[in-house]
Amino acid sequence: MKQMPSDPAVACLPTTPFGSVAVLWSVFRSEPKIIRILLSRPETSAMQTLKKFNTAPSASSCAEIDALLRQIEAFLNGEDIQFSLDIVRLDLCSAFQQKVLHAEHAIPRGRVSTYHLIAKSIDNPNGARAVGLALATNPFPIVIPCHRAIRSDGSIGGFQGGLEMKRALLIKEGIRFDDAGRVICTRLNLGKDYRSCCCNCRAKSIVHSEKVRSSV
Repeated sequence: MKQMPSDPAVACLPTTPFGSVAVLWSVFRSEPKIIRILLSRPETSAMQTLKKFNTAPSASSCAEIDALLRQIEAFLNGEDIQFSLDIVRLDLCSAFQQKVLHAEHAIPRGRVSTYHLIAKSIDNPNGARAVGLALATNPFPIVIPCHRAIRSDGSIGGFQGGLEMKRALLIKEGIRFDDAGRVICTRLNLGKDYRSCCCNCRAKSIVHSEKVRSSV
């Protein structure tokens, strides 16, 4: 991610089912834009992470940011929310990360993809690890649903909010798991849009259309 604008404003959700959430934002070209979204982890709250940015929650806000906070809160409570990319500063990300985040944003509720399939969908078939890194450093979790990316073997991989949160979000979206904790899928397809880089995860066994890999 490119250098973050100095002195961003901070809006917070102090209480959600997954702990606090902090949203860093600033005005860019006369419009409020999100710079970062910070999630709590089991060992570190979003408010603690916020201290690393040398900023604190601000009393100032605006209608767009308030609306986004309500959407995030509703999403974390299990509602089906479709987030717009118009409010986030994707231009702060590298060109490669932007491609990955656009692909991830297109994955709808109730579906997942793998790091390998996302890499193929952006014409980088050997870039699964790079995709995993791009999602691990996603500045806009929830708005860009990186919890919907899993490993090729069905294990859920990593997530900024921790694995417990990732699993809980997927369950809220109707994703099912087997006894080994792997996502249950019946179809993995390849292509250019979410319909062909996602898998259907509501059946009883994992049948891949690619060679199963144990890494990302």
